[in-house]
Amino acid sequence: MDTEQLKAQMKNRAYIEAGSEAHLHMHEAAERSRKITAEINNKFHTAEELRELFSELIGKKVDGKFGLFPPFYADYGQNITVGQNVFINSGCCFQDQGGIEIGDNVLIGQQVVIATLNHDLSPAKRGNMLPAPVKIGNGVWIGAHATILSGVTVGDGAVIAAGAVVNRDVPANTVVGGVPAKVIKNI
Repeated sequence: MDTEQLKAQMKNRAYIEAGSEAHLHMHEAAERSRKITAEINNKFHTAEELRELFSELIGKKVDGKFGLFPPFYADYGQNITVGQNVFINSGCCFQDQGGIEIGDNVLIGQQVVIATLNHDLSPAKRGNMLPAPVKIGNGVWIGAHATILSGVTVGDGAVIAAGAVVNRDVPANTVVGGVPAKVIKNI
């Protein structure tokens, strides 16, 4: 299995069984991701060097306005798409096997977690996974320590309050907060 085959399976939300070819590929790719993120995280880099390393990680060039404050962690790295003028603050963790799509002009606060996999609820099948992508619209601001769970779409212009746990879609131009996150107000 290669990266494009896995991405196709993930896009179709294919059930991933523990020990399967897809699961083994995920582990191999995680080694690649850890190598690149170790380089990002373990010494000083200029903004341009960080853009180059992040582009290598995701396999796509980011624009000249992309900003990253390390450390940054990604389980897979190759299923992240980033729009223009995106800023990712320090300590963020992206579990991106299921796909993370970030729009333009997005601000992501410190220690934000974006998770795209769920495990099977059956204890006998707990190692199996269910992927679902996370899509973040244009002009979104995600506050520090927020967690966005698999399958969530965040509408354009939305704000996710610090510490929120987002387990359902967020309407455009709203502020959500809490555990689980609920609409607090319209913008």
